[in-house]
Amino acid sequence: MMIALHRRLLIVDDDAALTAQLADQFSPYGFDADGAATPADMRIMLARRDYALVVLDPMVQPANAAGLLRELIAEHRLPVILHSAACLEAERIAALEYGADDCLAKPAHPRELLARIRAALRGRVQDRPSPSATIRFAGWRIDLETGQLFDGTGRSVPLSEGEFQLLRVFVEHPRQVLDRGHLLDRVYGDASEHFDRSIDVQLCRLRRKLSASGLKGPVIRTIRNEGYMFVHAVTH
Repeated sequence: MMIALHRRLLIVDDDAALTAQLADQFSPYGFDADGAATPADMRIMLARRDYALVVLDPMVQPANAAGLLRELIAEHRLPVILHSAACLEAERIAALEYGADDCLAKPAHPRELLARIRAALRGRVQDRPSPSATIRFAGWRIDLETGQLFDGTGRSVPLSEGEFQLLRVFVEHPRQVLDRGHLLDRVYGDASEHFDRSIDVQLCRLRRKLSASGLKGPVIRTIRNEGYMFVHAVTH
């Protein structure tokens, strides 16, 4: 059974085409995104919905960019990543001092921006995740909110972003044969054609880490001429 745990982002940027592109890129990785072209639009969206994080181009309010950033952080208590052509070294340092979680020069690669978003959310987790955000198998636990894996003793098992996303696909489809194309699409989305060899590397590393961390027996079985299968039952 597929587990839908999308988190919602707000992209504040007057470039509608870029906002739409980022929303499309983020969707396969568990994020929905709304756009706001002006500070007024931003405030309307914030009043209507709860957001996990804001991606902000402060140039939507160049006369008082710092005030806009403070508003998001102090009033709405949201993590903010600045994505702007103004994110040069001095501006980046100032943004971090004001409380921004990160500052990327625009246009950043969508997957780099995605990685920074995930890192910011992992660093800002304050509340316990709901039960639906936790998946268990063989005594181990995956926290889909924070992107962490814990072994049977509760010890964190470090995974790269790619390894975690690959494991997530498997536990969302337990005991189902997944072909290589499906794994590529789910882990890399629209960029999958550029990472056709990476899935093999990620799979090898994931298997090795799970085994080295004490998970006994086969975990991800190779089904000849068909694909791969996560052998454990999962609960959540």
